[in-house]
Amino acid sequence: MTQTQEPAPTRTSDHQTAHHAARQTEAPTVDPGPKTHLEPGEVVVIAVLAVSAFIVNEMVMGVALPQVMDELGITAATGQWLTTAYALTMAVIIPATGFLMQRFDMRPLFIATMALFTVGTAIAAVAPTFEVLLTGRIVQAAGTATLAPLMMATTFRLAPDGRRGQMMALTTAVGAIAPAIGPAISGLVVANLSWRWIFILVLPLALIALVVGGRLMRNLTTPVPSTIDVASLALAAIGFGALVFGLASAHDTSGGHLPTNSYLTVALGLAGIAAFVLRQRRLQRRDAALLDMRIFTHRGFTLASIVILFLVSTAFGIGVVLPLVLQDVLGLGVFETGLLLVPGGAAIAIVSAIVGRLYEKTGPRTLVIIGALTDVAGLWFMSTVTRDRPVAVILLTHLTICTGQAFMWTALFTLALSPLPEDLYGHGSAALNTLQQLGGAIGVAVLITVLTITSDASDPAASSGGSSLSGVQGAFTAAAAVIGALFLPGRARTSSTGSPPAGHCRPRGRH
Repeated sequence: MTQTQEPAPTRTSDHQTAHHAARQTEAPTVDPGPKTHLEPGEVVVIAVLAVSAFIVNEMVMGVALPQVMDELGITAATGQWLTTAYALTMAVIIPATGFLMQRFDMRPLFIATMALFTVGTAIAAVAPTFEVLLTGRIVQAAGTATLAPLMMATTFRLAPDGRRGQMMALTTAVGAIAPAIGPAISGLVVANLSWRWIFILVLPLALIALVVGGRLMRNLTTPVPSTIDVASLALAAIGFGALVFGLASAHDTSGGHLPTNSYLTVALGLAGIAAFVLRQRRLQRRDAALLDMRIFTHRGFTLASIVILFLVSTAFGIGVVLPLVLQDVLGLGVFETGLLLVPGGAAIAIVSAIVGRLYEKTGPRTLVIIGALTDVAGLWFMSTVTRDRPVAVILLTHLTICTGQAFMWTALFTLALSPLPEDLYGHGSAALNTLQQLGGAIGVAVLITVLTITSDASDPAASSGGSSLSGVQGAFTAAAAVIGALFLPGRARTSSTGSPPAGHCRPRGRH
C-alpha cells in the first residue's frame, strides 16, 4: 500500500518543481535589472535617425539666394521667404511632435518624415517658379521638423542610465557638423554649378535614407490612442509662427528703427503662445495635450531650458553675423567663408564626445559654467575684430566659441531630459527643439538689428563697428547663461524609472 502511493507524490513534486523552474526562467524577463548596453536593433535605430538627421540638416539656401534671385527674377525681400517660410513651418510643427511620437509608431512616423523631406527636395530641384520652389521648401521643413525631436527622444530613451551623456553627444554632433559644412559645400556647388544642384545632390541621399531606414527602423514604443486638438494646432500656428515671423522681420530696419509691424506681430505671437500654454494645461488633465506642460514641473528641465534659451540665441545669432563680418569686414568670398566655419563644427563634435564622457563624473553645472565662461571670452574677443585682424586669429576665436558651446550643448540637453519620466521624453524633446527655434529667432533678430542699425555698407569701418557691437551683445547674452548655470544642479537626477505625473499614461511596452 505504501509502495503504490509513492509515485503520486513524486509526480506532484515534479510538476511543482517544473512550475517553479518556469517561474525562475520567466523572472529575468520581468525584471532584467539596470540596462547596461544597447541591443543591436537599438543601435541600428539610432544610427538610422542620426544619418537621416544629418541629411535633412545639410540644406543651406542663404549661399544660393543671389543666384536664385537672378534666375527666377525675384527681389531680396521675396527671396528671403525661402528661409523664413522654412523657419515658420518648423516653428509651427515642432510643438506637435511630442503628440505625434506618443500617437504613432516610430517606423511609420520616420517614413512619413523622410518621405516629406524627399518630396520637398524633388520639388525644389525642378521648381520652374519661385512659388513652386517655396512650396518645396515648406514640404522639406514639414519633414525636418519631426526628425530632430524624434532622434533626441529615442536616443535618450534607449541609452543606459550611465551613458546618457555620451549618447546625447551624438545628437549634438549631428546638429553641429551638418550646418557647419553645409555653407562650404553649398558655396562650392553654387560657384561651379546651378543652385538646383544643392537639391539634386541631396535627393539620392534622402531616397537611400528613406528606403534603408524604412526597412531597418523598429517600433520601440506602443502608441497611445488619442485625438489631436485642432484648437491647439491653430494656437501653435498663430503663436509660434507669428513670433518667429515678427522676429525674422525685425532686422528690416528703416531709418534706424524697427518696423511697427514687427512689434505687432511679436505681440500677437506672445498672446498666441500664452493661449496655447493655458489650453495645454487644461488638456493635460485628460492626457490630450499637444505639448504636455508638466515637463516644466521638473526643476532640472526648467532650469536647463532657460540656459538653453540664452545659449541658442547666442549660437544662432553669431552663426548668422559671423559670415557677414567675414565678408563685409574682412572681404572673404562665399566659399572661403563657408570653409572657415567647418573647423568650428568639427570642434563641437569632438568636444561633445569628450563632454559626454565627463558628464556622469562631473555633473552638468561644472561643464556648463566652463562652457559659458569660454563662450563669453571668445565672443568678447570677437567684438574687437577689425579689418586688419588676421584670418587665422578669427579662426581660433571661432574655435574657442564653438568649444565653449560644445561644453554646454550636451550637458544641458542631458540634464533637461534626465528628470522626466519616459512617457514625457517626446514632449520634452519637442519643447527643447521649439525653444531652439524661438531662441535662434531672438538671437538673430537682436544681433542683426544691432549690426544693421550701426553699420554702413559703403563704409567698411562702420561695418566693423557694427560687428563689434554685435559681438558685445552676444557676450552679454552668453554672460546671462553663466549666471543661469550657477543655479543648475551639480548632479542630474533621473526619473526614468519613477512614477509619471499624476493622471499620465505610461508607455504600454515595446515591440
